[in-house]
Amino acid sequence: MSALLQVEHIEKSFGNTKVLKDVSFSLNEGEVVSIIGSSGSGKTTLLRCLNFLETPDEGVIKVADEVLLDMKDASTLKESEIRKKRLRFGLVFQNFNLFPQYTALENVMLAKELLAKEKPDYKIRKKEIHEEIKTLAEELLKQMGLADRMNNYPHQLSGGQCQRVAIARALALKPDILCFDEPTSALDPELTGEVLRVIKGLADQHTTMIIVTHEMAFARDVANKVIFMDDGVIVEQGDPQEVFGNPKEERTKQFLSRFTQG
Repeated sequence: MSALLQVEHIEKSFGNTKVLKDVSFSLNEGEVVSIIGSSGSGKTTLLRCLNFLETPDEGVIKVADEVLLDMKDASTLKESEIRKKRLRFGLVFQNFNLFPQYTALENVMLAKELLAKEKPDYKIRKKEIHEEIKTLAEELLKQMGLADRMNNYPHQLSGGQCQRVAIARALALKPDILCFDEPTSALDPELTGEVLRVIKGLADQHTTMIIVTHEMAFARDVANKVIFMDDGVIVEQGDPQEVFGNPKEERTKQFLSRFTQG
């Protein structure tokens, strides 16, 4: 069985600065990969390339053997196509990016409603489709432990609650792969645990995920695979016990020693 996600030879520069240099990795369905590394190592840019928020200069991205992006094939770069391809990935941002004028429930429903309007049967089934979307959003918010917060606006929620709304919103579109960019970095330490517990719960349900994180213990305990990036390169990747317990590369050892001493 081939991997669900195959990333091949991704390169990305901003001006004269090469941010990603020949990045390749794969991910099987139901697996979780943690991406670790110092700030500026290219982790977030890689996630943004996977979510079509940045366009790489070189490389290929495949999901379920479908070529979503091939920088040598212009037909894969059409904007209309890219909108559809974005839906294969869900992205949870550091700062939640919720719409302040909408309730938690409306935030989770919004993207799904906009997509539904493009369907040919939307006008006929409008009420029914709206109810289906609402039911799904309510289920997801309950799963996030927010049953009593559905009608609250973002300013009435804690950071941890906002982040859980953002996770529910990403899950509502049923992406093949759920991506997290430092999901706890904007949270107070006491709220970090509740978000990590939710992500751990998703891992236990075999949700395919890519998690960029500074939380080393979490990266080790939740992931099936760890990728260590430094200066735009994947320096080391492998089983978490191996990478954390017995790193092969000097750069990995130096990076991890900062955490074990902490």
